[in-house]
Amino acid sequence: MEEIVNKVAQSALVTIDLEQYYPQETIMVFDLKDYLFMELILKEKDFRAALQEHDWEQYRGKAVTITCTADAIIPFWAYMLPAAYLEPVASRVGYGDETSLRNTIFLEKIAGIDANAFADQRVIIKGCADKAVPEAAYVEITRKLRPVVKSIMYGEPCSTVPVYKKK
Repeated sequence: MEEIVNKVAQSALVTIDLEQYYPQETIMVFDLKDYLFMELILKEKDFRAALQEHDWEQYRGKAVTITCTADAIIPFWAYMLPAAYLEPVASRVGYGDETSLRNTIFLEKIAGIDANAFADQRVIIKGCADKAVPEAAYVEITRKLRPVVKSIMYGEPCSTVPVYKKK
């Protein structure tokens, strides 16, 4: 009887699971809409007073993104004020919706990968994940690894799509 050989297990493929870089931080949204008069107008005096009275401790250790979901013209400084209050308590402060902050954190984690650790390797970027890996993460890992790897593939070791091969 002929022995069954697992060629995938014997191959020199390195798999990177981008889901491992998924942000674990709790992300909260600070919406300026809640501080607008009739959800349209920012009254500086009222806005400043409301921010002074706001419970900033609820954001301690959390990632907070500042946004305005109302269709209103907001001066740039109005985003700066809550950022100034959040900076001492939040783990990080960003701008945009929850998804944009999550993507920013994701990309920062990928930026921290030492590409040289994958020098001359055949790399598979795992395709299936339980959590949504943003498209930007796939673009960034490809950009980061391409200069040093032998090849980049997408998918699972048993079924990959070739992305790049060093010539």
